[in-house]
Amino acid sequence: MVGVVGNDVNIVNIVNIAVLVSGGGTNLQSLIDAEKGRRLGPGRLVLAISSKPGAYALERARSAGMATLVVNRKDYETREAYTLAVMEALRARDIGLVVMAGFLYVLSPVFCETYQNRVINVHPALIPAFCGDGYYGMRVHKAVLDYGVKLTGATVHFVTPETDGGPVILQKAVAVAPGDTPETLQRRVMEQAEHVLLPEAVRLFCEGRLTVVGRHVVCT
Repeated sequence: MVGVVGNDVNIVNIVNIAVLVSGGGTNLQSLIDAEKGRRLGPGRLVLAISSKPGAYALERARSAGMATLVVNRKDYETREAYTLAVMEALRARDIGLVVMAGFLYVLSPVFCETYQNRVINVHPALIPAFCGDGYYGMRVHKAVLDYGVKLTGATVHFVTPETDGGPVILQKAVAVAPGDTPETLQRRVMEQAEHVLLPEAVRLFCEGRLTVVGRHVVCT
């Protein structure tokens, strides 16, 4: 993409973004809204991949003009074969950033190796609390309430082979309210944290402002 300012010509490198989904796609919608509001920098949402047919996230993507694809886990005998199918779809679209937004399947390590520091995930808790294998969706919020903590929140992090173990990009705390249920807490964490953090992290990545140093993500 080329932008002209006065007599200067600025070259803007477009970053093609793929979003991996499995469900309703509220975090995908937050990205779609951010793109419409020109809040993704040079990021462009080009592809949504669902792990199963019928996910409402696909309808959201189509309405936004994104290409959609179902790579159904049930069609592949092994995790490795499934992962390679997803990667083939990403290569075909020249994807520079992969966003996991409620994608409920763990890909094989080759995925993280190939797209090192180019895959981000949003997790509905303050990592390293309430994260790792088995902690996803409503299970996270139920665990938060069962434990009795006063603060929860959301985390956007780079994806590594360790579940929820990658370097943290952004975090935001959300207070647990008296009388919260997993459903009310989930809604508030989404609205106050996930839908705020995810577009911001995508923008920072696409603007080339994130650097990973060991376990630390430096934002310039």
